[in-house]
Amino acid sequence: MARTKKQWRDLTPTQRMRIVLVGSLQLLLLVAALSDIRRRAATEINGGKRLWTALAFVNGIGPIAYFVLGRKRSGTEVPERLAA
Repeated sequence: MARTKKQWRDLTPTQRMRIVLVGSLQLLLLVAALSDIRRRAATEINGGKRLWTALAFVNGIGPIAYFVLGRKRSGTEVPERLAA
């Protein structure tokens, strides 16, 4: 039994909205990860900048992995809004 591939016009409005929202979120995470990689010094990133730039393009999981594993964290950092 062959399944036919759904076309955009075959999707319900709710399905279309979900696809657009997930795609937008994915794009937002990618842009945020790439801009963070660009502005950080290489010493503040676990691994190389080129490695994380390439991994950020892995759909969905790449930018999340960067924010969880790629950035070095020190326990003594104080957010700017709390420093004053």
